[in-house]
Amino acid sequence: MTDDTRRYQSGFGNEYATEAVPGALPQGRNSPQRAPLALYPELVSGTAFTAPRAENRRSWLYRRQPSVVSGSYAPYAQPFWLTGAASGGVLPPEPLRWGPFEIPAEPADFIDGLRTVAANGDAEAQTGIAAHVYLANRSMERRALVNADGELLIVPQQGRIVLTTEMGVLDVKPGEIALVPRGVVFKIALPDGPSRGYVCENYGALFRLPELGPIGSNGLANARDFQVPVAAYEDGDGGYEIIKKFGGRLWRAAMKQTPFNVVAWHGNLAPVKYDTANFMTIGSISFDHPDPSIFTVLTSPSDTPGTANCDFVIFPPRWMVAEDTFRPPWYHRNLMSEFMGLVYGQYDAKPEGFRPGGASLHNCMVPHGPDEEAFEKASTAPLQPHKLDNTLAFMFESRYRLVPTEFAMNGGALDAAYAECWQGLKDQFAKGKA
Repeated sequence: MTDDTRRYQSGFGNEYATEAVPGALPQGRNSPQRAPLALYPELVSGTAFTAPRAENRRSWLYRRQPSVVSGSYAPYAQPFWLTGAASGGVLPPEPLRWGPFEIPAEPADFIDGLRTVAANGDAEAQTGIAAHVYLANRSMERRALVNADGELLIVPQQGRIVLTTEMGVLDVKPGEIALVPRGVVFKIALPDGPSRGYVCENYGALFRLPELGPIGSNGLANARDFQVPVAAYEDGDGGYEIIKKFGGRLWRAAMKQTPFNVVAWHGNLAPVKYDTANFMTIGSISFDHPDPSIFTVLTSPSDTPGTANCDFVIFPPRWMVAEDTFRPPWYHRNLMSEFMGLVYGQYDAKPEGFRPGGASLHNCMVPHGPDEEAFEKASTAPLQPHKLDNTLAFMFESRYRLVPTEFAMNGGALDAAYAECWQGLKDQFAKGKA
């Protein structure tokens, strides 16, 4: 099927129910003595059993064989996928920027093409995140991945991906995002050839929609625009290699059957995709540039109210209408650490040097803001209504400092001259003049 013909369910955190074969879902109970069609019931819990009802996430899968049917695991070597702040290198107290990360010539699927750029926290303590890029040039055929350390937020930048999960299939193109829950098996195909994108590995609380507060009941990302797969199982002979990330390490096992054998499922833990074109942007219609928190799509809260383990923030096309206002983001030092990527177009505060497929890192209390060119342009431009179009940037924003990896610092994409973009900002103090 193509994305034009594929069916989806609608909503975020709903109680979904779907079956690929009529009658596959049991009625009135989750685990009857004998499930319909001789299927095996299996529960996937994304939260503790006793989590509050509003936060509890779990789904019942009805599959041809349970997932315990697999071989024993052996270590799998992938030296570029790292976990937690301890795996990083030196943390310089300065802004960092990378050019577009190159897709390697040697064969690499999503698993082997994953590169950790920066990380914080601790997967065992279930805090923090890792910011990765994926640089892939072949599909995962008879290989599948399951991440027991955290959920994965995938942001394609070049090339579509077809995301096959235990619960069904999602087609995801640049401009869309996908969220795969912790513990859910998946594989990724590349219908457009070599593909590049970004991944946030969230060790902390599950991503959820942010509260809207004074905004009201509508705005930002609306739940109805998230799409969830319908049940779809895979036929065919032949086994799979299962790669599992567990405790910061990768493991491999042989499986004689496909892991994508779920005929029906119901629950509120599911992979989802979202088209950022549906984001209802809200901003100033009088003066001053609002805080970037107004662009939050999803949030992973921490134990400190209002201070996120991770916010996923986007900067999509939008109108700029504020008067007597410096319209790009202002110069600032932030408690939160910001990992930024660019899917397409230009970012208004960095018209040069920040390119699609690249990234930047502005850690806690590291000063940053518009470069010299952006400052001059924004300080003198006529303040007419103006639309920022054909652009999509995003941030993984975390309360914890992000530690760059050896790959990030010495892998060839680091922009060693990044700090020079601010050196032309001269002292223009005019004493005695308003």
